[in-house]
Amino acid sequence: MCGIVGAISHRDVTGILVEGLKRLEYRGYDSAGIAVIDAVGALKRVRRKGKIRELEAALDVSPTAGYLGIAHTRWATHGAPSERNAHPHLCRDAVAVVHNGIIENHESLRASLEAKGYIFESETDTETIVHQISDFMQQGLSLMDAVRETTKLLEGAYAIGVIATAEPKTLIAARQGSPLVVGLGEGEHFIASDIFALVAETQRFVFLEDGDMVALTVDAVSIFDRDGEKLERPVHETGLAADAVERGDYRHYMQKEIHEQPKAITKTLEGRLKDGRVLDAAFGEGAAVAFDRIRHVQIVACGTSHHAGLVARYWLEDIAGIRCDVEVASEFRYRRHVVTEGTLFVTISQSGETADTLAALKEAIRLGYDSTLAICNVPESSMVRGSDFHLMTRAGPEVGVASTKAFTTQLVALLMLVLVLGRRHALGQDRERAIVKELESLSARVAHALTLEHDIQQWAERFGDKEHALYLGRGPQYPVAMEGALKLKEISYIHAEAYPAGELKHGPLALIDDEMPVVAVAPNDELLEKLKSNLQEVHARGGELYVFAGAGASMDSVPGVKLLRVAETDEVVAPIVFTIPLQMLAYHVALIKGTDVDQPRNLAKSVTVE
Repeated sequence: MCGIVGAISHRDVTGILVEGLKRLEYRGYDSAGIAVIDAVGALKRVRRKGKIRELEAALDVSPTAGYLGIAHTRWATHGAPSERNAHPHLCRDAVAVVHNGIIENHESLRASLEAKGYIFESETDTETIVHQISDFMQQGLSLMDAVRETTKLLEGAYAIGVIATAEPKTLIAARQGSPLVVGLGEGEHFIASDIFALVAETQRFVFLEDGDMVALTVDAVSIFDRDGEKLERPVHETGLAADAVERGDYRHYMQKEIHEQPKAITKTLEGRLKDGRVLDAAFGEGAAVAFDRIRHVQIVACGTSHHAGLVARYWLEDIAGIRCDVEVASEFRYRRHVVTEGTLFVTISQSGETADTLAALKEAIRLGYDSTLAICNVPESSMVRGSDFHLMTRAGPEVGVASTKAFTTQLVALLMLVLVLGRRHALGQDRERAIVKELESLSARVAHALTLEHDIQQWAERFGDKEHALYLGRGPQYPVAMEGALKLKEISYIHAEAYPAGELKHGPLALIDDEMPVVAVAPNDELLEKLKSNLQEVHARGGELYVFAGAGASMDSVPGVKLLRVAETDEVVAPIVFTIPLQMLAYHVALIKGTDVDQPRNLAKSVTVE
């Protein structure tokens, strides 16, 4: 969730650190800070609560320069957002640490260190790390050895970057359960939470594994395990351009990413369809043999990705004839499981670093699921590297905290999985060809949905003074309604909930009045008539309905019922197409409310803590 950047170079690294933090803003944060060792060997730190621009303003007033430094954006866990809780944390102006993750035994470590005379200035768990490293250095250990011995005491998850005045030509980093990459340059090297922070400086990266420690100097990068044995990790070259995360002419990243969806869907499908079939090879070497054994699918994910999994459950059971269970990742590993023979364990995540989902994957491997598959947008992520098979969504960088193109490309990827598994069970060749044909025309249908934006803007004006909203759908459109409600609450701060439309009479009807807008997803499918009856229940009680209807749906706009037609769409791919107007509605309501669309309060893009 937080962002780490570190650098060692022959040139001043301050600008590199600040620019790296800016590129990590999408992760979510509430404070920012930087620490460098200057030309005379002194440790200088600047921190500010709020946005990075506040840190930049402070650096303009008190310029800070150095050839070695670390920087951080913090998303509060232990201790409120404040300057004193912001990273980097220092010990006696000699050692500085930045940290992502949570140290679960920080209270006992703090008590031990306070007994030795160390004074804590923050409420954070991180400050125990810097004092512990300093304590080991006071006992005569090198910086590397002091960090190694400290990590042996830590319980929980961490990615840390450490600098010390005693060794002003070395940057130390370590990882356990929280992502960290090393960027390789010429006469300079870097660390960061992810590659986005560093693509302006290098295209060559090493992805650290759990338990890895690394020492960086201007001339070398040395990686070690927990016992100090030297390791070799592969070097990856990214094709991500430095301008890939620029906003361009769009007002917000979210708006840009909504409009990128036709292109993103095309990329997700590219090279994976042939002669009316989805290629088994798209899922990796050996997938065809593994999929022959699959009789059951277990999907685990969080947030938006969980909604994608819920849609896939309908597809898997209806199209493929395969039983599917879907569970929130944060709950999965805290209960007993009965593992059915022949179960494919599927994880879904935009970043591939979601802590709860990674923990669930580790538990699944321990429990002995038949195979593991990652649906992900980041090929170098921990989730991809830890799974037997993977299918990359190819959505490209997604900066807006509220996921858009990641969700629709996840749905496309999951539908391809359904077809690959389904042909081994209940899916006939003719139906597979028909669905593949729908996938091939999907980008055009999504592009058509984007043409509704002007009308949706007018709808959005009627939400500006609302405090609550209700979203309704039936069948696979129910998870789509859930996703629409999530988008509205994430970025406009309007309380929104989604229900299966048939559940209205079991409670939610009590909420209906003329101040509660009700948004419904109504494709022209076999459940349309049932849905229309449910909507009549709302209309009869004075509720104002906003209905996204299929082009052929027998519905009309009448007083109290506003209707927008979505292009005629096959019911299989309808969840993907009907997602688009819900995203646009949330976006334009947020504009009217004046909220921070790309970085909504209290939220983070990459949730790397439990």
